[in-house]
Amino acid sequence: MTAHETPIPPNQPIPFKAETRQLLDILIHSLYTEREIFLRELLSNAADALTRMDFELLTNRAVLDPDAELSIRILPDPQANTLTIQDTGVGMTTEELVENLGTIAHSGARAFLAAAQEGGLQKGGLQKGGLQKGGQNLTDIIGQFGVGFYSAFMVADKIDVISLSFPPDARPAAWSSSGADTFTVEPAEKAERGTRVVLHLKEDAREFTQESRLREIVRRHSDFVPFPIYIGGDPQQANRQTALWRQNPRQVDEPAYEAFYRQLTLDIEKPLAHAHMLVDAPVQLYALLYVPASPERSPFALRKEPGLKLYARKVLIQEFNRDLLPEYLQFIDGVVDSEDLPLNISRESIQSNRVLANLKRLVTTKVLDTLASLAKKDPDAYGSFWKAYGRFIKQGVAIEPEEPEALYPLLRFHTTAQPDAWSSLDDYAARMLPDQKSIYYLIGEDTRSTLFSPHLDLVRRYGYEVLLLTDPLDAFVLTRLNSYHDFPLANTASADLELPQGAPPGSEADDPQAGPDAAALVARFQSQLGDRVAGVRPSERLSDSPARLVDPEGALSQELQRVYRLLDKDFETPKKVLEINPRHPILAGLDRLPEGSPLASLVVEQIYENALLIEGLHPDPAGMIPRLQRLLELALTSSSGA
Repeated sequence: MTAHETPIPPNQPIPFKAETRQLLDILIHSLYTEREIFLRELLSNAADALTRMDFELLTNRAVLDPDAELSIRILPDPQANTLTIQDTGVGMTTEELVENLGTIAHSGARAFLAAAQEGGLQKGGLQKGGLQKGGQNLTDIIGQFGVGFYSAFMVADKIDVISLSFPPDARPAAWSSSGADTFTVEPAEKAERGTRVVLHLKEDAREFTQESRLREIVRRHSDFVPFPIYIGGDPQQANRQTALWRQNPRQVDEPAYEAFYRQLTLDIEKPLAHAHMLVDAPVQLYALLYVPASPERSPFALRKEPGLKLYARKVLIQEFNRDLLPEYLQFIDGVVDSEDLPLNISRESIQSNRVLANLKRLVTTKVLDTLASLAKKDPDAYGSFWKAYGRFIKQGVAIEPEEPEALYPLLRFHTTAQPDAWSSLDDYAARMLPDQKSIYYLIGEDTRSTLFSPHLDLVRRYGYEVLLLTDPLDAFVLTRLNSYHDFPLANTASADLELPQGAPPGSEADDPQAGPDAAALVARFQSQLGDRVAGVRPSERLSDSPARLVDPEGALSQELQRVYRLLDKDFETPKKVLEINPRHPILAGLDRLPEGSPLASLVVEQIYENALLIEGLHPDPAGMIPRLQRLLELALTSSSGA
């Protein structure tokens, strides 16, 4: 016995602390969806012991077995129905066995129990399929409270821990418990440094004596533990150990990144982009992130739900973590690894929420920077990204609670100048005319029909380019995107759209006195349309189109109207004002038709419904067919009569 050890009477039962007893009740009697996490926790404990031993050996060779390989061995015994996990780490003294396994240090148990109670323990017991905390299975957070060792009682009726500490004069000791109210500690026989944990498995846990099952668990949860893990008598490592995301990016080539992505996802397509992160402050962070070629997962994909793989010191603690990226970036695949996340008994519990918040900020920034770099270096690849994921970026603009401006450069639009290509706001700004003060846009149903909108008449004559916003999500984007680089966004459909002083080119022929009687045409339209419109008035902003519909003064903006229509089926679009172009040949011809003419009535109706159609407001486009046929009949009759 070393000088710092306290004598423990052999074979004398020692009672667990009350909170430990309560914890064991939860673990032993609860139904967990993934009991296999006990092995992750025990391997993490072993890795911690090895890490501490590795550090000790840097300055001290006066230890037991200084040349022993730092490794972990898993030994299943199907006949005895036991599972042994042993390491060559720092080991534990008798006193440390009592302290570490008989109590739970640093209030870990209290924190875990509080989380368990919050998850429903006080409200009628455990939920089926595993105790939940805010929708999260508590098996995912066991390690955060320093109670990982006790998760082994989910699969074991009894646990024996035999350990020999690293000082040369240390003596081995054994800890044993069946998960009842007490445990025992006594002298033991052990010649090698380190710890051996023997699980006497329950009958329904025999699967954990199968080497294939153990390899599956190691590959899933502990593949990148920094020490070799061996299973049974196999001399080959069961874990890969080398984590690509922790390597220097300068030492990793593209084939290695692609191979890791295929291994991570089973996706046969190359990713559109990847990002490799090594960060020391404000948290230590390693990450490897990928943008898949498509948001649609194949039936063979390993990823069954959104989220990144979250590691703590190369140990997987959560397979699909959704807290590392905002909702609109949940399509990103990859891994995040941090030294600052709590995992098991040897670490003090820290405020994981603060750590995760820092991780989320860093990872999100890196993803956005990667997308911006892709857009700059490879516009064609970014075009493919935009087709696949543009709706996610627009969703981000609409819902990002802070600084949506970071997403604005990633947006892409069709425009009147380039209707078949994607343009960024920076592209648009670079093409703006010297006298242009605003970024003009137009909301429509689709690109082709929007190009024929009468709202473009005047801005076209000034030579201004217009963004064509035809995606339903564009209306939500406009609720946040009000300006870009000090240029306000202006809707060309607005009745009070501000344009430069002075007439546009070619407007000399637009003398309102040179055309038909505007007042008479207004009266004719108003008489026939009645209360279907909020009013009729002549417009000097139309040139190539006979009419357009605009919102009356005080109405909701066009983008908000579209948002409300998408969100609420009962939303009623306010009546529009019909603006007519008396100089247009159709209206000039209408002016020559006598009052009461059947053809005049049909023309008025068709002009109005054409305006409804172009705005996407027509309730029954097919209903126009009989009128169009009648118009053709009258036109042909008139032509033959002439």
